[in-house]
Amino acid sequence: MKKKVIIQSIGLLASVLLISGCQEASEDPSEDIAEESGQDNSEETPENNSNSDGLNESDSVSDEEDQDETFEDVSVTVDYEADLLKPSSIKALVNKQYALPEDYSPEDLVTVEVPTILENPEVNQLREAASIALSDMFQAAEEEGIKLYARSGYRSYQTQVQLFDSYVSNHGEEAANRYSARPGESEHQTGLAMDVTSESANYQLSEAFGDTEEGMWVAERAHEFGFVIRYPRGKEDVTGYQFEPWHLRYFGEELAQEIYESGLTYEEYLMERGLDIEAGE
Repeated sequence: MKKKVIIQSIGLLASVLLISGCQEASEDPSEDIAEESGQDNSEETPENNSNSDGLNESDSVSDEEDQDETFEDVSVTVDYEADLLKPSSIKALVNKQYALPEDYSPEDLVTVEVPTILENPEVNQLREAASIALSDMFQAAEEEGIKLYARSGYRSYQTQVQLFDSYVSNHGEEAANRYSARPGESEHQTGLAMDVTSESANYQLSEAFGDTEEGMWVAERAHEFGFVIRYPRGKEDVTGYQFEPWHLRYFGEELAQEIYESGLTYEEYLMERGLDIEAGE
């Protein structure tokens, strides 16, 4: 049996549920990433949606002392309860052990003002700060001859239910757990994650994106705008997910810079600084 912390929106406390299993699905089934719209990937073409038209517990995970522990590293302080367990914090930890409440939805979602792929209004949204940062990143990329497209941003708990169930139906639960997130365990529900792609990747979400000029630009520069590649290559045992060069998580520029320079995943970054958290499958 595994423990899963349900992040609480009130009181900043973690309640522990005992469950048997965990997590999400995304692709390889890379050809199946029509997830967000229910349409076939291959039929999607980019739309430059530069405006809002047409949118869219003894069993505690750690001792009390550990849960109240904080650390300071240069410019960033992270608190277990006030940051990691608070859904609305840009530092919130969301993975297979730390889940968002079913009823959580960000209050400051806005439509992104960058070129998008899908017509689904929901997935063309991010929280305001993340949306602004995304626009800045896309503009900087374009000035250097790099054309990026936003494919999937915010997804509600209910949308993730449909997506995960679809992966299970098509590929089985084992594959679904590797390629997709279980409801509540997806960073997309935070409104701080965006999947990006490019024409050279056929507008799809695949590992091949990481080898494109656009994917390499993102890997080298995204942190400057507050984003990090959340599921890097070789860290599958830590994150619980396959390498996803397209999945960007917004942490703000200071924290993103520190995570990037550390060469660690967010989980490793937190553990190295003394926070008692769980990671992996």
